[in-house]
Amino acid sequence: MADKKVGIVSHYFDKISVAIIELSAPLKVGDKLKFVRKGEELFQQEVVSMQIEHQQIQVAKKGDGIGVKVDQKVHEGVEVYKVE
Repeated sequence: MADKKVGIVSHYFDKISVAIIELSAPLKVGDKLKFVRKGEELFQQEVVSMQIEHQQIQVAKKGDGIGVKVDQKVHEGVEVYKVE
């Protein structure tokens, strides 16, 4: 099954390694994400925790802007896919 695009990185906080992802599809803790820039895969990681406005959440819906701790630095505009 093909990976599904779930959002795009709108901001990255370097000091705390958190990416803000604007979601175009639902996402939940435990999902595996793939970060892609210009068609090239940067890295994959599992969603261990996510927040909206500093509140821990388990499930986010389309249209939410969520904060996710990431393993590597990402830039604005990086596409985010859910690995199926």
